[in-house]
Amino acid sequence: MVVDVPLHADETLDDLRLGGLRVIQKKDGYRFSLDPVLLCAFAQIQSEGTVCDLGCGSGVIPLILARKTRACRIVGIEIQPELADRARRSVLHNNLQDRVEILHQDLRSVREVMAAESCQAVLANPPYRRPQSGRLAPGDERARARHELHGGLEEFLACSAYLLGTGGRFYMVHLAERITDVLVGMRQAGLEPKRLRCVHSRHGDQACLVLVEGRRGGAPGMVVEAPLFIYGENGYTAEVLGMYGES
Repeated sequence: MVVDVPLHADETLDDLRLGGLRVIQKKDGYRFSLDPVLLCAFAQIQSEGTVCDLGCGSGVIPLILARKTRACRIVGIEIQPELADRARRSVLHNNLQDRVEILHQDLRSVREVMAAESCQAVLANPPYRRPQSGRLAPGDERARARHELHGGLEEFLACSAYLLGTGGRFYMVHLAERITDVLVGMRQAGLEPKRLRCVHSRHGDQACLVLVEGRRGGAPGMVVEAPLFIYGENGYTAEVLGMYGES
C-alpha cells in the first residue's frame, strides 16, 4: 500500500522498477544512478538485525533493502537536510516507516545517535571524488553527493568500523581507479577485504566501478569474483535486468 505524501513543485516521484518502490527526487538536484542498485544486489544480508546506509541521499538503498532483506531495522544517515527530508517522505510513501528510519546527521558524529557495534551490516555509496579532483557539480546538492566535501573515504570507513561488531559485514561501491585507496583504507580501519567484483560498462571496457565486501576483524583472504557487465547489445545485460526482476 502506498501513502500519499506532499511533493514540492521542483520534485518528481520516480519508479525504482523494484517491487513497486518509488522515490522522491529533485528535478535539477541529485538523482540516483544504477550504483545503489548494483550495491544492493552485491550485498549478502541474511541477518534480521540492524543495517545502516551511510550517506543515504534520497533513500534508495534503505528502500531497496526493505524490499529485498529481512532486516528488522534499516537506518539511513544523510547530512543534507533536503535529501534527508525527501528520503523520509519516500519511506512514508512506500509505507516502510515501521522498518526504515532516516537520520539527518553528519556521519562523522554518528556516535551521537547510534551505539557502537549496533549494526550487523553497513552499506556505503559515498562521494567518489576528492574535493580537488574533477569539476564540481553545478549546485550544492550534487556537489556534496559527488565530491568529498563533508567526509571522505576515511570517515566512511571509520564510521562503518564503529557501527559494526566483530564479524559484521561492510559493503561499498566506489570508483575502480580508487581501488587501492579503498582496500588499504579498509584494512587500516579493521574492515578486512573479503570479496571484490569489478564493474564494466561493456565487454572490452576498463572497469569503471568496484564492489567490495569487508568483514570487521576478519582474517586475510579475498575472493575476486567474475566481472559484472552493465550493457549488452540491446541495453542492460540479463544480470542487471535480473536485479530489477526483469530478466
